[in-house]
Amino acid sequence: MTRDLTRLIRPKSIAVIGGGVWCASVIEQCRRMGFDGPIWPVHPKRAEMAGQATYPSIAALPGAPDATFIGVNRSATVNAVRDLAAIGAGGAVCFASGFREVQAEMGDGDALQDQLLEAAGDMPIIGPNCYGFINYLDGALLWPDQHGGERCDSGVALITQSSNIAINLTMQARGLPLAYVATAGNQAQTGLAQIGLALLDDPRVTALGLHIEGIGDLDAFQTLAQQAQRFGKPIVALKAGKSAQARAAAVSHTASLAGSDAGARALLRRLGIAQVDSLPELLETLKLLHLAGPLASNHIVSMSCSGGEASLMADAAVGRGVSFPELSVAQRTALRAALGPMVALANPLDYHTFIWDDVPRMTEAFTAALTGDVALGCLVVDFPRTDRCSDAAWDCTITAGAAAQQATGTPLAFVATLPENLSEGVARRITDAGLIPLLGIQEAMTAIEAAAALGRHRPAGRVLPPGGECPATVLSEAESKAALAAHGADVPRAQRVQAAALEVAAREMPMPLVLKGEGFAHKTEAGAVALNLTSPDAVVQAAARMNAPAYLLEEMITGGVAELLIGVVRDPAHGFVLTLAAGGVMTEILRDSVSLILPVTACDVDEALDSLRIAPLLAGYRGQPGADRGAIARAVMAVQDYVIENAQTLQEVEINPLICTPTRAVAADALITTGEQP
Repeated sequence: MTRDLTRLIRPKSIAVIGGGVWCASVIEQCRRMGFDGPIWPVHPKRAEMAGQATYPSIAALPGAPDATFIGVNRSATVNAVRDLAAIGAGGAVCFASGFREVQAEMGDGDALQDQLLEAAGDMPIIGPNCYGFINYLDGALLWPDQHGGERCDSGVALITQSSNIAINLTMQARGLPLAYVATAGNQAQTGLAQIGLALLDDPRVTALGLHIEGIGDLDAFQTLAQQAQRFGKPIVALKAGKSAQARAAAVSHTASLAGSDAGARALLRRLGIAQVDSLPELLETLKLLHLAGPLASNHIVSMSCSGGEASLMADAAVGRGVSFPELSVAQRTALRAALGPMVALANPLDYHTFIWDDVPRMTEAFTAALTGDVALGCLVVDFPRTDRCSDAAWDCTITAGAAAQQATGTPLAFVATLPENLSEGVARRITDAGLIPLLGIQEAMTAIEAAAALGRHRPAGRVLPPGGECPATVLSEAESKAALAAHGADVPRAQRVQAAALEVAAREMPMPLVLKGEGFAHKTEAGAVALNLTSPDAVVQAAARMNAPAYLLEEMITGGVAELLIGVVRDPAHGFVLTLAAGGVMTEILRDSVSLILPVTACDVDEALDSLRIAPLLAGYRGQPGADRGAIARAVMAVQDYVIENAQTLQEVEINPLICTPTRAVAADALITTGEQP
């Protein structure tokens, strides 16, 4: 069911239920922020709360409140929600803990949360076990604590599943206007995605930041991403949970490579959601997107009056999707005229201090640098601390920077090497001049890389939903290959035989041959693979060393250019995760992999292969023949076709290695784990 959260998050009237300091704080914070609607405290015994006359019950209220903060114990919370729903209230924030999050400790959390949902019915609730939200646009706070924000006319929205992190985010002093800060708590009824949709629907919100502990409702999350793209409002996410411990005991290489973090990253990338790895990166990326939006390209130009700063900028771009293009002839000509003969012209540019405080020449130089094939300019400037120094001599950078941006139309960011060297007051001056204050070189590069990636994102269709848990069955290699071959995979000619029949079978097949012993999860490590067998006797001798219950005798694929891994694992939180990686015995050594979410296109596969470190081998290294990229793509699509047909029960598919030759891509080994619907 889709519930309308408009009354709840943009209320005209607010009720506060409870009598503790938390509830009094909600009233005080609303007053401080200038909320101009009525506030109705509810308490059965107290005559007033925080200077406001109280009402003895919900039924005694003068009307149905748009938003209600419920600050009573968990059992009383259920009753209050039921009473609010009965009078047609717009929604409630449930502050109390002691619901599903304490099921293991108290034993009744699940039941009580179910009662809460039944009591709410169609009325929206946020929580339980959460602080609520702050609407800085309208001064409406269902928030029981202090915070560091202020009113604004437009800004970004932030949602987190952690109330403490939400408090911390409000204390930021980076010049980022916050429109909303919201917490999701247990997400018993209203999830992070539903809250995000409601906030994005406000035309005053420019971008959305998410701190995610878990995706939760995959379908709702996709809807959030698609709606954000329709609105033209970017989303940035900080996703917790990089541990691969859950995959440590996996049977296959694929499962260990495609852990939950890989799945989350692949999903966010597919949905066009920028991902960052820290709270400072989250805030700086949102700031760039709020002020400039997604970038047209990843081409940037950097200017500073120090060679050391220019080097820091250049180094920070290494390994990132950010490019410093060479200066064009026109840029070099104009820069030379502005800077004179003693400055070495390059990008990043050290323009020295010859022109410092000469605003016309600074404007001329900055304008020259911003003219050309660049989506963003960066001016590295650290301002002095004003408690001990004067920053008056730095005003020239803002004046010249603003003039250059106005002359070229290219956005210009002021980048401080140290966050403390660009105060909130200076950040506001920079923003008021139409410029972009970014704190920290690494954070700035993360923001630029993310904004450029969002600018070139291609909207994709919805992901293939994973089936449910079911009893697992591991198919034999022969069974796995047969299943994939039925969907178009190229597999070696093979026979599955017992030891006694090996010699006869070997005489019927062209040499050389490969012998594999069945019953081993990792055949190479177990010594259950023998290659390049050139006679029936060699086959028999190899089998004697393996002592396996049965054997797979197959043609040996020669002329391999490279070996790949193609794997798909069912990730209940993110869909089916496709992993492409360096294969064979190099899988664990190189850890060279890329993950995508199914379904994919042949173009997606081609781009993914180009991102691997072994891509030069596939292309043909040092005059050697390259692999048949079309055959590789067909192998991936064959695996995908099998997954789609068996999505309800499939757990995992792996081809490792896929032997890539100039004319074929052959599944030399395969594993499928599947099951039946319970």
